[in-house]
Amino acid sequence: MSRVCSICGKGPMSGNKVSHSNRKTCKSWSVNVQRINVVNDNGSVKKAYVCTRCIRTAKKQA
Repeated sequence: MSRVCSICGKGPMSGNKVSHSNRKTCKSWSVNVQRINVVNDNGSVKKAYVCTRCIRTAKKQA
């Protein structure tokens, strides 16, 4: 499963993990995506991977 939101396109981010002695190693953060039912424009229901931020925004607009 690719960790990409199908609505906003948000994907994994990368950065540095910094230890107490200030050594840097590569780290990546995955997006919190959930598989939910999404209603298309023509009324059909389709399953899609959507990030939780988009789910919360959709609840506000409904």
